[in-house]
Amino acid sequence: MTQPPPYGPPPGAFGPPPPQYAPQPQYVPPAPTGPEFLAVDRHSSVVIDMSGVAFEIRGAEAEFSWPEIHTVHYKATPNGKALVVAVVLHSGQFYECAVEAKPKDRLREWFAGLQAILGYYKPIR
Repeated sequence: MTQPPPYGPPPGAFGPPPPQYAPQPQYVPPAPTGPEFLAVDRHSSVVIDMSGVAFEIRGAEAEFSWPEIHTVHYKATPNGKALVVAVVLHSGQFYECAVEAKPKDRLREWFAGLQAILGYYKPIR
């Protein structure tokens, strides 16, 4: 019986294993931050932050960005129980939202916060 022809020398060692590619966490730059204002009651809310002014009244929402806002005004209602914030757009459109202040001392806190945040985002020029 004849032997089968030799297959050649056994292969040498294989090269090094490929590097293990672990998924790298994606870099997410921190979101720029700035001061925020929030006034809320059972039915309404006013939020002022770096993106602009947002109102919510009984589930209906309106958002206004700083570039579209001409001015922002605020005052107490005649009975002193609520804060009224008004946004006037460059187009002349006018929107307002009233938020009840309970207790009444909260109204003073909101006024101080509004003065600071509006000075930061919409300084008088």
